[in-house]
Amino acid sequence: MASSPPDRAAPWLGVSAYVLWGLLPLYLKLLKDVPALQVLSHRVVWSLLLLGVIVIALGRLRGIAAAARGRTLLLLVASASLIAVNWLVYIWAVQHGHVLEASLGYFINPLVNVALGVAVLGERVSRVQKAAVAVAALGVIVMAVSGGGAILISLTLALSFGTYGLIRKVAAIDALGGLTVETLILAPPALAVLGWAGMHGQGAWGTDTRLDLLLVLAGAVTAAPLLLFAVAARRMKYTTLGLLQYIAPTLQFAEAVLLFGEPLRWVHLVTFALIWGGCALYASDSLRSARRVPATAS
Repeated sequence: MASSPPDRAAPWLGVSAYVLWGLLPLYLKLLKDVPALQVLSHRVVWSLLLLGVIVIALGRLRGIAAAARGRTLLLLVASASLIAVNWLVYIWAVQHGHVLEASLGYFINPLVNVALGVAVLGERVSRVQKAAVAVAALGVIVMAVSGGGAILISLTLALSFGTYGLIRKVAAIDALGGLTVETLILAPPALAVLGWAGMHGQGAWGTDTRLDLLLVLAGAVTAAPLLLFAVAARRMKYTTLGLLQYIAPTLQFAEAVLLFGEPLRWVHLVTFALIWGGCALYASDSLRSARRVPATAS
């Protein structure tokens, strides 16, 4: 049978999400003087306001409330926690000159997806794809053995986002509903952080009009790629998402070296060479598999 139009559109939704994530360091660098926890909190609050407007405008409030119960609600509590950890670590990494390590985390992420797809969803992978994961794992080991503590940044980002995507794939709620509930779950602690900072004279809000506008923009910057990703993840094989995920870390890597002047050390070169080798193996094998599918399914 031929693929339906939504399935054909899914890769483009994924591409859009990863391009936006790849450009995210440029935005976060503009907020370098705002503590990472406050940036995270503003992302949550302004995202919730934006999503609330969308949900009400579409008349989705009752449907989302009905869906977000029982097991689904528990899954969303878990996914909300994971995405909060991911955001916080990523924001901190960009602000403290670790965009290289952050990009490494997202190069590892597609291969984490392969492992999760096999272990949890029972998806099948070829020998070549298994070899790709092994080669990439060797790169992680090289970085860890070298004494580079920043590998924790990479691993935290890869594992938290990989597991987040897996939970969102199996949770019985659509992209908009899931993201709205996740943001609602995170809103109380986010408001508490901003309230505490404001009462103690440490809040960034209200100190500069340009900064306030940038913080408000955090809502769209956060919600747009997550919505695109969540829709793509539900419409595609989870392992196939690995092909698209190279877009974001490639952009981040280029920004780190060419724009932010982060040093490329020998351990980075060896690690990235192994990770890229694993990614290339996986991508080439996936592309061969994708070419075979149309021939048998038109």
